[in-house]
Amino acid sequence: MEKMKFETPDMTVENVEKIAELFPNCMTEMRDENGKVKRGINFEVLKQMLSSDVVDGDECYEFTWVGKKASIAEANRPIRKTLRPCPEESKDWDTTENLYIEGDNLEVLKLLQESYLGKVKMIYIDPPYNTGNDFIYADDFMRSQEEENEQMGMYDEDDNRLFKNTDSNGRFHSDWCSMICSRLLLVRNLLAEDGVIFISIDDSELYNLKKICDEVFGSENFICNFIRKNKAGSGHDSSHIAIEFDYVLCYVKSISVCKINQEKIDVEIDDKYKYEDQYVERRGKYYLRDLDYRGSYSEGLDYPIETPDGTIIYSGGQFGRPNTWRWSKQKFEWGKKNGFIVFQKREGKWKVYIKQYQFVDNNDEIYVRTIPYRALIDFSNGLGSTECSGLLGNNVFSYPKPSALVKHFLQVASDKDSLILDFFSGSATTAHAVMQLNAEDGGHRKFIMVQLPEPCDEQSEAYKAGYKNICEIGKERIRRAGEKIKAENGLAVQNPDVGFRVLKLADSNMKDVYYAADDYKQADLFDMISNIKDDRTDLDLLFGCLIDWGVPLSMSYKSEQLDGCTVHVYNDGDLVACFDENIPESVVRKIAERKPLRTVFRDSGFADSPAKINMYEIFKIYMPEDADDITKRVRVI
Repeated sequence: MEKMKFETPDMTVENVEKIAELFPNCMTEMRDENGKVKRGINFEVLKQMLSSDVVDGDECYEFTWVGKKASIAEANRPIRKTLRPCPEESKDWDTTENLYIEGDNLEVLKLLQESYLGKVKMIYIDPPYNTGNDFIYADDFMRSQEEENEQMGMYDEDDNRLFKNTDSNGRFHSDWCSMICSRLLLVRNLLAEDGVIFISIDDSELYNLKKICDEVFGSENFICNFIRKNKAGSGHDSSHIAIEFDYVLCYVKSISVCKINQEKIDVEIDDKYKYEDQYVERRGKYYLRDLDYRGSYSEGLDYPIETPDGTIIYSGGQFGRPNTWRWSKQKFEWGKKNGFIVFQKREGKWKVYIKQYQFVDNNDEIYVRTIPYRALIDFSNGLGSTECSGLLGNNVFSYPKPSALVKHFLQVASDKDSLILDFFSGSATTAHAVMQLNAEDGGHRKFIMVQLPEPCDEQSEAYKAGYKNICEIGKERIRRAGEKIKAENGLAVQNPDVGFRVLKLADSNMKDVYYAADDYKQADLFDMISNIKDDRTDLDLLFGCLIDWGVPLSMSYKSEQLDGCTVHVYNDGDLVACFDENIPESVVRKIAERKPLRTVFRDSGFADSPAKINMYEIFKIYMPEDADDITKRVRVI
């Protein structure tokens, strides 16, 4: 009988099996930390198998730091955790396809590995910049207890550990690199083959982050480093030079299949600007450009122009040297007639300009640029703060990114049905941007926000406003932003999804005996009639099964009554569950009749082993075509 595992995959074991298929001669046996013999890899042989030259010595080009190997091991290590649903903190629980997950993002990303493997189209994150004042996640990267005690700065409500990574810490950069590396290793698995990731960062860790991303995603999958003007003015963040810019690194999962959308120009153009001309076609927003050309002389471009007051000027006359105009006389006359020529008088002299339009192709598209057109206007932290304050009140969240920045990247990298992930959610700017863009272009993008519930300082404006932790800020912003978007767009948007399901990271639903029955005496087992923790609900168990089976967590759900039992139906039969005690045969038959893809019961729901065997036989009757696969599709917990 096959039981649910309720444990994330051991990615190390899976990787070993993949290598064994390719290079069986590299496999060996070794002892684990408990002295037991296990399968392993002879890395010296593997290195030789991957090289046509003799491998000798350990010199190579690499980027490393204290704790790098431990951070990779941590990413691969399985956990026994779950996500507990919280309908009471959610919005539109029954219908929304968006998720808001509270908890340490390292563990959350492990839990999402099965359900969202290769399904995320775009990721945007704004991790701690590591300026010396940032709280970062305290993972056990070979750290002694004494070091832990010294660096612990705070705990959240669920005992997730955080510490302030001050620049006096001897492993100031190493700790940050370990923190980000393990998470990027996990999140790469979630990206679709044509997926794109954007990571905001400043000078403090830009170059280290670039090297880590080159290793995790491959240097060939680096797209560019976007430059963002984060503020105007000198500021006080540097004692030498005013720092006014930060960066957004962009990588793709696979450069061979990724498509970057071109930037749209959404400007209404008068018919007189739409013309056929063999010289050039220009449309969109314009700027003024000198008609006077400072290049080589051409007789065909040398002609007199009459200004509005009758003055005659020549091209060389504007700059005091022989020159030509950019346009021929025929084209100049056409441009003057159609509003492309502008005369301006400066210091008593006439100058002639062209209304120069941005070059676009026939689809009204231009290449996205590393310094976006609006970077100096719409993407600053100041506008992000104004936007957030307008929704939540002044100074509730420090330095939020403006939703226009994330929306810009959504336009660059997503389509209308994309799944978007942000696992450093903060004030939920990404969720805001997803809802806003959906309202503008009629899209159906879904988001997954992940955020550690960091406590708000009791002296902060956020705490005074009633927010105990950052998650409360993020959830409230999504609620208010969603309602604002609906009000502003009215009937123009049909049933926009501005809701979210709240899930919270928690210990396993199962008691320890479920995993380590050998450690318990028979008398102890009789005292434990159920191996499920007493405080867990049917909904907790259902979502635990969804995670273990690798089913997405945002699909439709309903419960119904069958012969006195509660039956949970997920996505019209992707999974059907009944966690009642003493399940009658009639209920089993009615569930089997539906031929669900997956079915799960409580182990204690059956009186004895014969009753469980009978349950499988009933399913075989109604699903004879899948009889050999029934034990994989019907499980107990």
